[in-house]
Amino acid sequence: MNTQELQHWQQQLIELLERQPACDDGAHDLSHLNRVWASARQLLVHYPQADALVVMAGCYLHDLVNLPKNHPDRHLASRQAAQLARRLLSATDFPADRLDNLAHAIEAHSFSAAIPPQTLEARIVQDADRMDALGAIGLARMFYTAGRMGSGLAHPLDPLGLARDLDDRAWSLDHIEVKLAKLPAMMQTEAGRVLAEQRVAWLRQFRDTFCQEWLAG
Repeated sequence: MNTQELQHWQQQLIELLERQPACDDGAHDLSHLNRVWASARQLLVHYPQADALVVMAGCYLHDLVNLPKNHPDRHLASRQAAQLARRLLSATDFPADRLDNLAHAIEAHSFSAAIPPQTLEARIVQDADRMDALGAIGLARMFYTAGRMGSGLAHPLDPLGLARDLDDRAWSLDHIEVKLAKLPAMMQTEAGRVLAEQRVAWLRQFRDTFCQEWLAG
Protein backbone atom coordinates (compact mmCIF):
# COMPACT_ATOMS: atom_id res chain seq x y z
CA MET A 1 0.00 0.00 0.00
CA ASN A 2 1.44 3.35 -1.03
CA THR A 3 1.86 6.44 1.13
CA GLN A 4 -1.19 8.21 -0.29
CA GLU A 5 -3.44 5.23 0.46
CA LEU A 6 -2.09 4.99 4.00
CA GLN A 7 -2.70 8.70 4.55
CA HIS A 8 -6.27 8.24 3.32
CA TRP A 9 -6.85 5.42 5.80
CA GLN A 10 -5.16 7.33 8.59
CA GLN A 11 -7.69 10.12 8.17
CA GLN A 12 -10.53 7.59 8.01
CA LEU A 13 -9.39 5.96 11.24
CA ILE A 14 -9.06 9.29 13.04
CA GLU A 15 -12.55 10.31 11.92
CA LEU A 16 -13.89 6.96 13.14
CA LEU A 17 -12.26 7.56 16.53
CA GLU A 18 -13.73 11.05 16.73
CA ARG A 19 -17.20 9.53 16.46
CA GLN A 20 -16.59 7.38 19.54
CA PRO A 21 -17.28 8.49 23.14
CA ALA A 22 -14.75 11.07 24.30
CA CYS A 23 -11.65 9.76 26.08
CA ASP A 24 -10.85 11.47 29.38
CA ASP A 25 -7.50 9.69 29.80
CA GLY A 26 -4.68 11.95 28.69
CA ALA A 27 -2.27 9.01 28.58
CA HIS A 28 -4.40 7.21 25.97
CA ASP A 29 -5.67 10.05 23.80
CA LEU A 30 -5.20 10.74 20.08
CA SER A 31 -1.70 12.06 20.71
CA HIS A 32 -0.78 8.67 22.17
CA LEU A 33 -2.20 6.90 19.11
CA ASN A 34 -0.28 9.20 16.77
CA ARG A 35 2.95 8.45 18.65
CA VAL A 36 2.33 4.71 18.55
CA TRP A 37 1.90 4.91 14.78
CA ALA A 38 5.07 7.02 14.52
CA SER A 39 7.00 4.33 16.43
CA ALA A 40 5.46 1.64 14.26
CA ARG A 41 6.64 3.48 11.14
CA GLN A 42 10.18 3.36 12.52
CA LEU A 43 9.84 -0.40 12.94
CA LEU A 44 8.27 -0.89 9.51
CA VAL A 45 11.46 0.42 7.95
CA HIS A 46 13.14 -2.72 9.27
CA TYR A 47 10.22 -5.02 8.39
CA PRO A 48 8.90 -3.89 4.98
CA GLN A 49 7.18 -7.25 4.49
CA ALA A 50 4.62 -6.36 7.17
CA ASP A 51 1.13 -5.20 6.18
CA ALA A 52 1.35 -1.48 6.92
CA LEU A 53 -2.42 -0.96 6.79
CA VAL A 54 -3.03 -3.61 9.47
CA VAL A 55 -0.25 -2.11 11.59
CA MET A 56 -1.61 1.40 11.25
CA ALA A 57 -5.18 0.35 12.04
CA GLY A 58 -3.90 -1.59 15.05
CA CYS A 59 -2.02 1.46 16.29
CA TYR A 60 -5.08 3.70 16.05
CA LEU A 61 -7.74 1.27 17.27
CA HIS A 62 -5.96 -0.70 20.01
CA ASP A 63 -7.41 1.49 22.77
CA LEU A 64 -11.00 1.60 21.50
CA VAL A 65 -11.89 0.02 24.84
CA ASN A 66 -9.62 1.47 27.51
CA LEU A 67 -10.17 0.49 31.13
CA PRO A 68 -8.20 1.96 34.05
CA LYS A 69 -5.16 -0.03 35.15
CA ASN A 70 -6.83 -0.91 38.44
CA HIS A 71 -10.12 -2.02 36.82
CA PRO A 72 -10.95 -5.71 37.52
CA ASP A 73 -11.69 -6.32 33.82
CA ARG A 74 -8.55 -4.61 32.55
CA HIS A 75 -7.27 -7.89 31.08
CA LEU A 76 -10.37 -8.12 28.87
CA ALA A 77 -10.13 -4.63 27.36
CA SER A 78 -8.02 -5.57 24.33
CA ARG A 79 -10.40 -8.38 23.34
CA GLN A 80 -13.32 -5.97 23.63
CA ALA A 81 -11.40 -3.38 21.58
CA ALA A 82 -10.73 -5.98 18.87
CA GLN A 83 -14.40 -6.91 18.69
CA LEU A 84 -15.44 -3.27 18.45
CA ALA A 85 -12.81 -2.51 15.80
CA ARG A 86 -14.02 -5.45 13.71
CA ARG A 87 -17.62 -4.26 13.99
CA LEU A 88 -16.83 -0.64 13.14
CA LEU A 89 -14.55 -1.45 10.20
CA SER A 90 -17.00 -3.99 8.78
CA ALA A 91 -19.26 -1.01 8.08
CA THR A 92 -16.53 0.63 5.96
CA ASP A 93 -14.58 -0.43 2.89
CA PHE A 94 -11.69 -1.70 5.02
CA PRO A 95 -10.45 -4.93 3.37
CA ALA A 96 -12.39 -7.78 4.95
CA ASP A 97 -9.52 -10.21 4.45
CA ARG A 98 -7.38 -8.13 6.82
CA LEU A 99 -9.82 -8.02 9.73
CA ASP A 100 -8.64 -11.24 11.41
CA ASN A 101 -5.01 -10.07 11.37
CA LEU A 102 -6.04 -6.67 12.69
CA ALA A 103 -8.20 -8.12 15.47
CA HIS A 104 -5.32 -10.31 16.63
CA ALA A 105 -2.92 -7.35 16.61
CA ILE A 106 -5.30 -5.41 18.85
CA GLU A 107 -5.90 -8.36 21.21
CA ALA A 108 -2.20 -9.10 21.57
CA HIS A 109 -1.00 -5.56 22.21
CA SER A 110 -2.08 -5.58 25.85
CA PHE A 111 0.36 -6.33 28.66
CA SER A 112 -2.41 -7.46 31.01
CA ALA A 113 -4.13 -9.70 28.44
CA ALA A 114 -0.93 -11.78 28.04
CA ILE A 115 -1.84 -12.95 24.51
CA PRO A 116 1.31 -13.94 22.56
CA PRO A 117 1.47 -12.13 19.19
CA GLN A 118 1.45 -14.64 16.35
CA THR A 119 1.98 -12.31 13.38
CA LEU A 120 4.61 -9.76 12.44
CA GLU A 121 1.94 -7.07 12.42
CA ALA A 122 0.89 -7.94 15.98
CA ARG A 123 4.51 -7.90 17.13
CA ILE A 124 5.06 -4.45 15.64
CA VAL A 125 1.87 -3.00 17.17
CA GLN A 126 2.76 -4.43 20.58
CA ASP A 127 6.30 -3.04 20.44
CA ALA A 128 5.16 0.37 19.20
CA ASP A 129 2.57 0.70 21.97
CA ARG A 130 5.06 -0.31 24.67
CA MET A 131 7.61 2.15 23.28
CA ASP A 132 5.29 4.97 24.34
CA ALA A 133 5.64 3.80 27.95
CA LEU A 134 9.37 4.51 27.81
CA GLY A 135 11.55 7.61 27.52
CA ALA A 136 10.53 11.14 28.44
CA ILE A 137 6.92 10.86 27.27
CA GLY A 138 6.56 7.50 28.94
CA LEU A 139 7.78 9.06 32.17
CA ALA A 140 5.19 11.84 31.91
CA ARG A 141 2.47 9.26 31.23
CA MET A 142 3.65 7.22 34.21
CA PHE A 143 3.28 10.08 36.67
CA TYR A 144 0.02 11.22 35.08
CA THR A 145 -1.51 7.75 35.43
CA ALA A 146 -0.17 7.34 38.96
CA GLY A 147 -1.80 10.63 39.92
CA ARG A 148 -5.15 9.49 38.56
CA MET A 149 -4.83 6.30 40.62
CA GLY A 150 -3.87 8.15 43.80
CA SER A 151 -0.30 6.86 44.03
CA GLY A 152 2.45 8.85 45.73
CA LEU A 153 5.51 10.08 43.83
CA ALA A 154 8.06 7.98 45.72
CA HIS A 155 8.68 6.33 49.08
CA PRO A 156 9.68 9.14 51.48
CA LEU A 157 12.76 7.39 52.95
CA ASP A 158 13.74 4.67 50.47
CA PRO A 159 12.81 5.77 46.92
CA LEU A 160 15.16 3.21 45.33
CA GLY A 161 13.61 0.33 47.25
CA LEU A 162 16.93 -0.81 48.71
CA ALA A 163 15.41 -2.13 51.96
CA ARG A 164 11.78 -2.77 51.01
CA ASP A 165 9.67 -4.51 48.38
CA LEU A 166 8.87 -2.33 45.39
CA ASP A 167 5.20 -1.36 45.14
CA ASP A 168 4.22 0.67 42.09
CA ARG A 169 0.62 0.97 43.20
CA ALA A 170 1.74 2.93 46.25
CA TRP A 171 4.78 4.70 44.77
CA SER A 172 4.91 5.86 41.17
CA LEU A 173 8.71 5.84 40.88
CA ASP A 174 8.76 2.11 41.65
CA HIS A 175 7.02 1.49 38.32
CA ILE A 176 10.27 2.09 36.45
CA GLU A 177 11.84 -1.06 37.89
CA VAL A 178 8.65 -3.03 38.50
CA LYS A 179 7.56 -2.89 34.86
CA LEU A 180 9.22 -0.42 32.50
CA ALA A 181 12.78 -1.69 32.85
CA LYS A 182 11.54 -5.16 31.88
CA LEU A 183 10.04 -4.06 28.57
CA PRO A 184 13.19 -4.22 26.38
CA ALA A 185 13.57 -7.94 27.04
CA MET A 186 9.90 -8.41 26.18
CA MET A 187 10.06 -6.62 22.84
CA GLN A 188 8.96 -8.78 19.93
CA THR A 189 11.28 -7.24 17.33
CA GLU A 190 15.01 -6.66 17.45
CA ALA A 191 14.59 -3.07 16.26
CA GLY A 192 12.08 -2.47 19.05
CA ARG A 193 14.42 -3.93 21.65
CA VAL A 194 17.26 -1.60 20.67
CA LEU A 195 15.04 1.49 20.87
CA ALA A 196 13.53 0.32 24.16
CA GLU A 197 16.94 -0.21 25.77
CA GLN A 198 17.94 3.35 24.90
CA ARG A 199 14.79 4.73 26.50
CA VAL A 200 15.13 2.61 29.64
CA ALA A 201 18.70 3.85 30.09
CA TRP A 202 17.33 7.40 30.06
CA LEU A 203 14.62 6.47 32.59
CA ARG A 204 17.19 5.04 34.98
CA GLN A 205 19.31 8.19 34.71
CA PHE A 206 16.23 10.22 35.60
CA ARG A 207 15.46 7.88 38.52
CA ASP A 208 18.96 8.34 39.94
CA THR A 209 18.77 12.13 39.65
CA PHE A 210 15.28 12.18 41.14
CA CYS A 211 16.43 10.16 44.16
CA GLN A 212 19.44 12.40 44.75
CA GLU A 213 17.14 15.42 44.89
CA TRP A 214 14.44 13.55 46.84
CA LEU A 215 16.85 12.67 49.65
CA ALA A 216 18.81 15.91 49.64
CA GLY A 217 16.52 17.55 52.17
